[in-house]
This record gives sequence, structure tokens and C-alpha cells, in this order.
Amino acid sequence: MKRILVILLFFFLLSCDKNSTNRNPYLQEVSFSFSLNLNLPLYSALTNTGSAIYVGNATVGTRGAFVINTGFNSFMAWEASCPNHAPNDCSTMSLNGQLVTCSCEGYQYNLFTGQLMNRPDDGKSYHDLLFYRATYSGNSVIISN
Repeated sequence: MKRILVILLFFFLLSCDKNSTNRNPYLQEVSFSFSLNLNLPLYSALTNTGSAIYVGNATVGTRGAFVINTGFNSFMAWEASCPNHAPNDCSTMSLNGQLVTCSCEGYQYNLFTGQLMNRPDDGKSYHDLLFYRATYSGNSVIISN
């Protein structure tokens, strides 16, 4: 009987998951869905690989989103508010090619990976960009969360 209890306890301990999600405390994850028609001049830059745009629609994310064409009908979308402080007057980042920059601290993020490029080496925890789904369908890109 003891042997069975030990085996059950062993399997119970192995089934525990130590992985926890590292949620960003500064950005809420809002639900939305927004379609970008690539035939429209406003979004036509996304027909070129490596091109990125800012979608500043009030219904998209917290402060809008950045969308980049990563090639082969694949797209990435990211929240436009800097992930390393609460949204404020300077937290909406600016687009420069394939990088976005937060004017508050000068943090730069890569739109292909979402990673903070100039991460300070001060021992603090920093967040990368908040990812949104981007689905290519027909001649449209649908970004959603």
C-alpha cells in the first residue's frame, strides 16, 4: 500500500507546472479585431517585405499597433504603447523603418522580434513588445487580440 502511495505522490509532483506567464503590469490586454485592406493606400506599404506601418485606430489595442510584413504572406503585429511604463503622453512609440522608439526613455524595439534592443544592464526586469495576432486572408491582414 505504501508503495502505491509513493508512486502516486511521485506522479503528482511531476505533474505540477512551474512555468508561469510573465504578464506585463503596464499594459492591459484588450480584445479587438481590425482588418487592414492592403488595396487601400493607407495600408499598401504592407505589400512589401520588411515594410511596417502604424495603425492608430482608437479601437486597436491601447495606443494602436505596429504591423510589419515579414515575408511570404506573414505579418507580425505589436502594441504601440511602450511596454516598460504605464501609458502616458510620451508612451506611444514612433516608427523608424523596422524599429520603434519610445520617446520617454529612448528604448528601441525590433518589429521582427519584438525585443528591446538597448536593454539596460541594471538588473531590472524589462518587457518586450506586446504581441497581437496577425492573419493574412485574401488581400487583408486581420490583427486581433
